[in-house]
Amino acid sequence: MPDCLSALTLSDWLPSSMWALAIGVATAVVSLWGARWYVLRLPSNYFAPGYQPTDRWRDRHPALRLTLKILKNALGVVLLFAGLVMLVTPGQGILAVLIGLSLLDFPGKRQLERRLVARPGVIRFLNLVRRQAGRPGFERR
Repeated sequence: MPDCLSALTLSDWLPSSMWALAIGVATAVVSLWGARWYVLRLPSNYFAPGYQPTDRWRDRHPALRLTLKILKNALGVVLLFAGLVMLVTPGQGILAVLIGLSLLDFPGKRQLERRLVARPGVIRFLNLVRRQAGRPGFERR
């Protein structure tokens, strides 16, 4: 064993690892709550072929609309990358990817979302979350 590691005692690394554990647990709880909130907020026909989202910011000042669109897309990028990391580490990776994609604006977004939701485990989990909250499941066809 290297000399630098043999000099460390349990009390030397425990406080920092406890902070890491606390931060990990807190982010897991917040991400699960946030994912649940977002899934419940989507309309039940969101993944249906003919669904067209409305522009809720249409009547806002153009500068505010641009700012909100930039912030929404930035949050989408962060969630997309966090979801990709969570695919190989503990966490709700596919949900974070799905939510990140839904926040982004790019061509082909609807088809990609529908392909992700077409996976049996994903739609089953999303509909389970909605049923537990007393909401109807997502329509896919």
